[in-house]
Amino acid sequence: MSAAPISLEPTVDPTEVGFDPGRLARIDRHFGAYVDDGRLAGWLLTVSRGGELVHVARAGHRDRESGAPVADDTIWRIYSMTKPITAVAALMLWEEGRFELKDPVSRFLPEFEAMRVWRSGSVTNPVLDPVTEPIQMWHLMTHTAGLTYGFMFAHPVDELYRRAGFEWGVPPGCDLAELSVRLAELPLLFQPGTEWNYSMGLDVLGRVIEVLTGEPLDVALRRLVFDPLGMHDTAFHVAADHADRLAMLYGATPGTGAAMRLEAAAAGAAHPPAAFLGGGGLVSTTGDYLRFAEMLRRKGELDGVRLLSPRTVEYAASNHLPGHADLTAFGRPLFSETAFDGVGFGLVGSVTIDPVTAKVPGSVGDFGWGGAASTAFWVDPVEDLTVTFMTQLLPSSTHPIRSELKLLVHQALVD
Repeated sequence: MSAAPISLEPTVDPTEVGFDPGRLARIDRHFGAYVDDGRLAGWLLTVSRGGELVHVARAGHRDRESGAPVADDTIWRIYSMTKPITAVAALMLWEEGRFELKDPVSRFLPEFEAMRVWRSGSVTNPVLDPVTEPIQMWHLMTHTAGLTYGFMFAHPVDELYRRAGFEWGVPPGCDLAELSVRLAELPLLFQPGTEWNYSMGLDVLGRVIEVLTGEPLDVALRRLVFDPLGMHDTAFHVAADHADRLAMLYGATPGTGAAMRLEAAAAGAAHPPAAFLGGGGLVSTTGDYLRFAEMLRRKGELDGVRLLSPRTVEYAASNHLPGHADLTAFGRPLFSETAFDGVGFGLVGSVTIDPVTAKVPGSVGDFGWGGAASTAFWVDPVEDLTVTFMTQLLPSSTHPIRSELKLLVHQALVD
C-alpha cells in the first residue's frame, strides 16, 4: 500500500501545453452542478498532455452521508476499467510467445472445446448448433466470442446466465476456474467472430492468464502490472486499514435521478472475492490508474519500466473488428461503456474510428474504456492526452458523463 498520501497537483501551466484555463474551468462548473443538484455524490478528474498534469478537479464527497470529502487517495470501484489491465497482462504474455491471438481458447481451457450456439427456442427448450469455428483468444479480448452478461436482459441466453448465477456477480463460492467451467456449459449468443456483444470474455481471459502463469490472477496482475507501475492501491479488495478511503457506492433514484446510497452493494469491495474477475473486479485510485493510462500513452513504458513494446500498444489500440466496422454495424448495441457510432474495438478497449459519425469530439485512434459506476478514461495519441474521471454511480448509462467530458476537454484545447 502507499507509504504516503497521493498528491495530484498540476505540473504545468495549461497555456504552455495548448489549453485555455478559462475553458478548463467549464469542466469544473459543469460537473460541479452534478454534485450541487445531487446527481453525483462526488468526483475526481485529471487531464494530462504530453505527460504533464494540466488540470485536476474534485468536488463533493466520497461518502456523502458521513461528510468525508473526495480526496486524492480515495479508492474507487473501477469495475470494467479492470478489463484494459487484464488485457495488458495478457498482451505481455503474448509478447513472450505464450499464445497467439488465433489460438483456440480450448488449448488452455479444455472446457471450451465443444461449445454450442443459440439458434432458437426458449430458455427451457433451447435449439442449439455446434460452433463452426472455435473461440479464439482475440475473440475474448474484443467481445466477439459469443459470450454475454446476465444483466443485459436482451436475449434468452442472458436469462440462462442469470439462472446459472451470473447477473451482477458469480455463483456463490465460485472461483475463477469453476466460473470458466460453468460459463462453458452455457450456449453462445452467436458464432464466434461474427458479432460484437459486451461480455464476460475478459473474465475468461483472466482464467487463461492463471493457466499460463500458474498463479492466481491477483498475483499475476500484481507481478506483471501493479508492482512494475507502482500501482500500490489497486487490488481486488480494499484492506481493512484503508477502508476509510473507499468511496461509497450510489445508484440513481428512479424518477428523480438523485444519487442514493447502495450500502449492500458497496460492501463487497471490503472483502476478498471468491473469483478474481479480470472483467470487473478491481478497486483503484486516480493516481494509480493515471499511471496505467500514462503507460499506454507512452506506448508501453513509464518511468523507465517497459511493459509492452510500442508496436504492441499501437496494434492493440487499432480497431480489430472485421472489415474495420464500427460497433453499430458489427455489434449488438445493448449495453457497454462507450458509444457505438464511429467507434470500433481493439484489444484493450474501444477505439474511435470516425469522430464525426460518433458526434462526439475526439481523434481518430483515441482509445479507452469505462466502468459500471460511471468511471472513465481515454488516451488520445493525436493530441497526446490522458484523461481520467472517477465517481461511483450505478449504472454508467444514467448520465451522459463520458460524452460530456470528452466535449469539454476538447473545447478547452486551443493549440
